[in-house]
Amino acid sequence: MRPLQLPEINKLKTAALNLETTRELSFADNRIAQQLFGELNRNLHTIEQATGVSLHARGNEVQIEGVAHAVELAASTLEQMYGLLLKGYPVFSQDIAFGLKILESSPKARLEEIFMDKVCITSKKRIISPKSVNQKLYIEAMRANDIVFGIGPAGTGKTYLAVAMAVSALAKEQVSKIILTRPAVEAGEKLGFLPGDMAQKVDPYLRPLTDAINDMLGQERTSELSERGVIEVAPLAFMRGRTLNNAFIILDEAQNTTREQMKMFLTRIGFDSQAVITGDITQIDLPGSQRSGLIQAETILTGIKGISFRHFSKSDVVRHPLVQEIIHAYELQENKRTPPPPKES
Repeated sequence: MRPLQLPEINKLKTAALNLETTRELSFADNRIAQQLFGELNRNLHTIEQATGVSLHARGNEVQIEGVAHAVELAASTLEQMYGLLLKGYPVFSQDIAFGLKILESSPKARLEEIFMDKVCITSKKRIISPKSVNQKLYIEAMRANDIVFGIGPAGTGKTYLAVAMAVSALAKEQVSKIILTRPAVEAGEKLGFLPGDMAQKVDPYLRPLTDAINDMLGQERTSELSERGVIEVAPLAFMRGRTLNNAFIILDEAQNTTREQMKMFLTRIGFDSQAVITGDITQIDLPGSQRSGLIQAETILTGIKGISFRHFSKSDVVRHPLVQEIIHAYELQENKRTPPPPKES
């Protein structure tokens, strides 16, 4: 008998993965098992919709039916989520969805190492932790480097996790101030004259940052710290000429900085300070032919010790599930519009 060739082996593996199979799981703690399944088996329904398997729960046991690879994905998610519940981590339907996405792309990933990495606890006692492998790597980069760039599409947690790390650093007295800034660039529409004083004029541009800090600390605590100058929210233009010592500085919407603005910002960073720069290079609103300072920064700063670039993709989106589909649809459209590279002669 002749040995099988590689294409034949791969074909057999694919066929094996598509075979229907059944697997049964039993969880020792009945109370924890019920939390795992969710109210009215809501968490199980989430898994069914995402994987196409059928789940049948009875007491502390669950039977999984479907194609082999989907059954393994569902089983691994349930087993790892059960382990998280045993350690006191509150599992909700969205955590099930995040866990499925992680294990689908990285079957050997350990959800405990990701979800149990507590960044901070909000004023409403909600734990902020990574929800994807890239978010975990982003947090580790912020812990290990003085300057970190988070680049990727909307909804991937770039700014929110940076604010969480800033709040954590302030609580641990690693810094004495949080500075939140972004360029005041209109997103494709002219707002015209804005009434009010300077703070009121720039507030619409900075609202995403103030929303994040309010969510972490609560509006009353944020107002108190702002009045004391511990938290500062200002447009990027206000950073010129300053030296920012002992501060956690976040530059948001960095794709809308010019090359000169990016250089100005990076050279403001003083002693005992950390900076996080976030942006989405697919949403550049700079006028005319101006080139994004974020794109140039990655080109010239990659490889410098103490500076880290972390990238996110649509699979890291942690907003409404439709956001991921919207990003994918726009990517397909952009790819159709982008002309192919010229062929080499």
